[in-house]
Amino acid sequence: MAEALQVWSEVTPLTFTEVHEGRADIMIDFTRYWHGDNLPFDGPGGILAHAFFPKTHREGDVHFDYDETWTIGDNQGPGTDLLQVAAHEFGHVLGLQHTTAAKALMSPFYTFRYPLSLSPDDQRGIQHLYGRPQLAPTSQAPALGSQTGIDTNEIALVEAETPPDVCDTSFDAVSTIRGELFFFKAGFVWRLRSGQLQPGYPALASRHWQGLPSPVDAAFEDAQGHIWFFQGTQYWVYDGEKPFLGPAPLSELGLQSSPVHAALVWGPEKNKIYFFRGGDYWRFHPRTQRVDNPVPRRATDWRGVPSEIDAAFQDAEGYAYFLRGHLYWKFDPVKVKVLEGFPRLIGPDFFDCAEPANTFR
Repeated sequence: MAEALQVWSEVTPLTFTEVHEGRADIMIDFTRYWHGDNLPFDGPGGILAHAFFPKTHREGDVHFDYDETWTIGDNQGPGTDLLQVAAHEFGHVLGLQHTTAAKALMSPFYTFRYPLSLSPDDQRGIQHLYGRPQLAPTSQAPALGSQTGIDTNEIALVEAETPPDVCDTSFDAVSTIRGELFFFKAGFVWRLRSGQLQPGYPALASRHWQGLPSPVDAAFEDAQGHIWFFQGTQYWVYDGEKPFLGPAPLSELGLQSSPVHAALVWGPEKNKIYFFRGGDYWRFHPRTQRVDNPVPRRATDWRGVPSEIDAAFQDAEGYAYFLRGHLYWKFDPVKVKVLEGFPRLIGPDFFDCAEPANTFR
């Protein structure tokens, strides 16, 4: 830990001293799963660690996942380098956010580099907060700094895998959950609130739903606030972020063993739920928790919607959205057909991606 802190003290006036009692400016802990901060760990792999920014209710706390295989300077085995991860998390407690700069220690995704060092971008960031090292060190370290615009309710995570490029991918599932839009892909989730991607995302979906399989085929939230996930021939139900049911077979819902490709909650009362697969659809009744008929209807009832879809959701105005590949279709609930001007590209409309110079729709 001292070596991980040293990379920051070498380029700033900061000094760090280990204390054995009382409250320190930086508190380090190795914990497992749920550990009191509403950000549970997920066992080996996935989320490695997290830290709290200055000026937050847990400022200075750094938590490492106890279940990881931690190593020092060894990239040959299956372990994760503790020095790299610790230095990254200490950057957060000092006030640094993630960066997209190449080879930066403060990149949001774990990459083994040895020996440990700061990139020019890391050094500029920390010196912007604290200045350059003084010739004669002072006896008192400056107060931990913060950057303008940091959302102090969000925690930056180091994740072991790289998420797909949101501007060049299809999605496994999309669902409106607690009034926010969640896009799922390859075990990761993007969280949009009022059309804006939230800080700290994309993140592993297991950050919210412990034990969730990856990837998911479909997802929806019912009127009681239960969140349903589908993968293959099974489904799971969560009460918020707490496991409630599953895995359970799709046959319990009156479906055959083939997977559900998309789920759509329809109507203001969330009382109409539809499952889609391969040009067919079923209506699901939450009260009986069965589909109304095991024999599906043809998806051509949804005029203008492609026969094969990847995901579906309803917005606050009652419009339904159907996604396939990089495109989406917006469905009018009054005229019961797709609106003019669709399909459109998902990336530019939802994630502010650049519009391709030549687009085929």
